[in-house]
Amino acid sequence: MSESLIVPTMAEMLAQGKQPEVLFWVGCAGSFDDRAKKITKAFVRILNRANVSFAVLGAEESCTGDPAKRAGNEFLFQMQAMMNIEVLNAYEAKKIVTACPHCFNTLKNEYPELGGHYEVVHHTEFLKSLLDSGRLTIEGGQFKGKRITFHDPCYLGRANNVYEAPRDLIRKLDVELLEMKRSRANGLCCGAGGAQMFKDAEPGDKEINVERTEDALETKPDIIAAGCPFCNTMLTDGVKNKEREGDVKVMDIAELIANAQDL
Repeated sequence: MSESLIVPTMAEMLAQGKQPEVLFWVGCAGSFDDRAKKITKAFVRILNRANVSFAVLGAEESCTGDPAKRAGNEFLFQMQAMMNIEVLNAYEAKKIVTACPHCFNTLKNEYPELGGHYEVVHHTEFLKSLLDSGRLTIEGGQFKGKRITFHDPCYLGRANNVYEAPRDLIRKLDVELLEMKRSRANGLCCGAGGAQMFKDAEPGDKEINVERTEDALETKPDIIAAGCPFCNTMLTDGVKNKEREGDVKVMDIAELIANAQDL
């Protein structure tokens, strides 16, 4: 597949006197993690297919400060946030879409008190709006009849009550959507939130991501669907731990849609 991705920056847009419909906030994982880059590319392919006018900040984007804040370094968080807010306000950004629930939660709920007021949507919500308005169509394609279970990311589900958008998108693929025994408001963390992603495990009998992967595997899925790059990493590691990696794939919802559309 040829990578003919069109990804303009806000600076390029401004030079042409244009204001994009949305600013795509890529996030640290989506920019630097090899696995998460695939999610970023899948989402961009969908945006291109749906003719959405979007732009990224490129090198002007910095970490939102979520890991610093969760780890207790409020000073570093505010420094990172203020830098980002200055850039976003200079470009007069109005609507931001991101594939990372951590970025989503921070930009939406924690930037306003520092002067950053934007409409912030998770990529599953945005894809659902494209579907509802007829700008995007989804057929089941290669996933028709597959068994898929969805893991609710903490910062999407419990923190922001976004439960339906990802599930609506999965149902559109003509698949069997399976719910884990712990899902929605009772979902279990993948183990990476609260800056845990960046530290060594503490002593204990079992890793959280293995516990969560067991929940998912109990539904006997073909695919575990995720909506967060951190969850994706933790569940992928969990599947490997269970020696079933050949059987079960972990995929972001954007990847499911892009693959169903052969993008």
